[in-house]
Amino acid sequence: MTTWTLAARAHKMNPSVIREILKVTEKPGIISFAGGLPSPRTFPVEAMLEATQRVLTQDGRAALQYAASEGYGPLRDWVAHDLKKQGMDIHADQVLITTGSQQGLDLVAKILIDAGSRILVETPTYLGALQAFTPMEPTVVSVDSDHSGVLAEDLRAKAGLGAERARFIYLLPNFQNPTGRTMSEARRAAVSAAAMETGVPVIEDNPYGDLWFDSAPPPSLTSRNPDGCVYLGSFSKILAPGLRLGYVVAPKALYPKLLQAKQAADLHTPSFNQRIVAEVLKDGFIDRHVPTIRALYHQQCNAMLAALDREMAGLDFRFNRPAGGMFLWARLPEGIDAVKLLPQAVDRNVAFVPGAAFYADHGDPRTLRLSFVTASVDQINTGVAALAEAIRHYQA
Repeated sequence: MTTWTLAARAHKMNPSVIREILKVTEKPGIISFAGGLPSPRTFPVEAMLEATQRVLTQDGRAALQYAASEGYGPLRDWVAHDLKKQGMDIHADQVLITTGSQQGLDLVAKILIDAGSRILVETPTYLGALQAFTPMEPTVVSVDSDHSGVLAEDLRAKAGLGAERARFIYLLPNFQNPTGRTMSEARRAAVSAAAMETGVPVIEDNPYGDLWFDSAPPPSLTSRNPDGCVYLGSFSKILAPGLRLGYVVAPKALYPKLLQAKQAADLHTPSFNQRIVAEVLKDGFIDRHVPTIRALYHQQCNAMLAALDREMAGLDFRFNRPAGGMFLWARLPEGIDAVKLLPQAVDRNVAFVPGAAFYADHGDPRTLRLSFVTASVDQINTGVAALAEAIRHYQA
């Protein structure tokens, strides 16, 4: 009889809580505020169809062949040019195209984390990052955070010294997943200064930065300290997640090791997908397309905020008001555990994500994440009313 012996790191791997919850939401009639999925209404199907035809007609054999691990040249050029508009002085040879920005997190973990390495994260933080980092067996330390993000003074206190210095701090400054909060300009300046003073590198993850409602967020952390930051971006939220296209921008000293880790993982991101996206982007399409996403998400966010104001009246249900992105963060009344509330909500045909899973330690059981982008306004109104009913029933 064959016996499989798992590596120690395999025991550190855990299923995605969100993916497991999404299985529950497949029940017919469920209104889901749980998934972090972009709205399919935003997918540019016609533009993709036309670009696909041009790619296959003009250079189909090259598009279907193996390609460079670094990524398709014109797409890397586009990324470098686009980021310069955000104040980042980078070159295409610093851009590595990845299979979604999630792969960027995996590559960063592989080249920067040893067993026992100290890494810093926000409180709370992106669950997918914790999943990518955990198999490398780090010591994950939560940095105190408020509505504007991590506190610079706590970053200094937890940075560590010498061999114990943190390998990096992982941050999502714009419309963070899960909280939807945005780091203010003053906080960015303070956090950047603290990172430089302590010598702690920054991993800046920015999948949502283009999804602002009324005004763009402040300049990136990377623009303030390019040699001390790795920047992750994604095409999933502005074009289509099914293409699995993201990118890493790294200092030139770090880039070769990220490239080697990429080569070992999958040789290269599908060149066909890269060429299609490059074809879509080349005529300024994104500048016309993204505003339509912003307008839709803004409308849906406003609908959810209005529904929460209306339906949660009289309940100690607290929530923030994001300025962009896909999520808002809420805290339930005293004595209510979001994990225990979820089945009662599902019985009323509405789902959410309990917030405790997003904490590296000491998760708050009263927190939850609501996504407003895939539900219609009518569904938002119905779903929020059902959630309020579930809370009142729980308290009864």
